[in-house]
Amino acid sequence: MSIRPIMLALALSISSSAFAQTAPENQVVGTWRMMSATIDPGGKNISAYGEKPNGLLVFTPDMHFVEVLTDPGIPRFASNARGAGTDDENRMAMSRSIGFFGTYTVDEKGELSGNRVEGATFPNWVGSVRTRDDLRLVVDGDRMTEQFRRPEGTEIRIEWQRVK
Repeated sequence: MSIRPIMLALALSISSSAFAQTAPENQVVGTWRMMSATIDPGGKNISAYGEKPNGLLVFTPDMHFVEVLTDPGIPRFASNARGAGTDDENRMAMSRSIGFFGTYTVDEKGELSGNRVEGATFPNWVGSVRTRDDLRLVVDGDRMTEQFRRPEGTEIRIEWQRVK
């Protein structure tokens, strides 16, 4: 029996456990439920998705995300058909909800450093890249605060709770 394969296996074992200890923990990975959302146009804090917003944000370990934010107070369409809403019904549904997905990155501390939108219910976001300049997520245990600045400068703040 040769000592060489044993030494190689030992070296690989030591190097992979050393890597595992130095790799940062991804702080955002998991499923998060929206607890509150406020928008601040010109210094006013108003509910962004109604008084009891409903939304999920999911970060997968393979660096993908999906976010869906809705206002449960949006009235149902009279026609009961998604493609047959009136102009007012469609306008309200579009202005008080959003869904989008894409990829994300974390930094050396495991904190979100940015994302890239691959698809969205608001087509202008498709292809956009957000960095910490306009999107900041701060994780504190099972709570997370999201602060997002729209291109025109409006600030949005969302509070999240990790789903267990």
